[in-house]
Amino acid sequence: MPSPFPGMNPYLEDSAYWSSVHHWLITEIARLLNQQLAPKYVVAVEVRIYETSGEKSTLIGIPDNVIAKSSENTIRSPESNVAVAVPSTEPLTIELALTETIKQGYLEVRRVGTGKVVTAIEIISPINKNVGEGRIKYEKKRQLILSSQTNFVEIDLLRQGNSLINLNQNIERDYHILVSLSHQRPQAYLYAFNLQDVIPVFPLPLCPEDPEILLDLQMILHQVYDQGRYDLMIDYKQKNIPGLSKADASWIDFF
Repeated sequence: MPSPFPGMNPYLEDSAYWSSVHHWLITEIARLLNQQLAPKYVVAVEVRIYETSGEKSTLIGIPDNVIAKSSENTIRSPESNVAVAVPSTEPLTIELALTETIKQGYLEVRRVGTGKVVTAIEIISPINKNVGEGRIKYEKKRQLILSSQTNFVEIDLLRQGNSLINLNQNIERDYHILVSLSHQRPQAYLYAFNLQDVIPVFPLPLCPEDPEILLDLQMILHQVYDQGRYDLMIDYKQKNIPGLSKADASWIDFF
């Protein structure tokens, strides 16, 4: 069953699904491009690894003044002179700050023969948009690409989080696709669109002597939805989607 939404499906942005959606998108874009770009180019799937820990951490230990007040009470058994320790308090249930390893795929379009990276393609995840080490590392990588001779494509299909692009209020949208040609910087093309819009088709830049090819991300997203069988996993009766405007919430009620 196809996705009920004409553009981005907001239910796919949920953390329960996004990791697999991201993986599917990377895989399907690579498969499609490898069919179209051979034999001059090859599209490689690369993986970036983040290690993060929760922002809230719990200190394991007891302050000295608490230790002094929480010393064990002792009683003596009436049948012997042996002192028996009795705990004065019940144990507390706490959460430990554990390190989480996050693997994030991205794509590189490479020239066959030389291996030169012609175009880098990134699909944004929450770790890239939220304040923290993941965003810092991504922004450094992003700046390195923008300072090089590599073309850059950035796809953001998440409404939540802090945008990686500073937009004025006149062009602020829910989602964006950034296309940066190396020889045109600092100018770039921004495809900005909203939840109710169809995802725009955009050109994928290659070497200057080769024509750009068009990438239909909407078609790919529909394929991902079908192949991943998200129609069987998503409960569309649940309408509590975060970050919706009143207009979008009313619009979703029709689906």
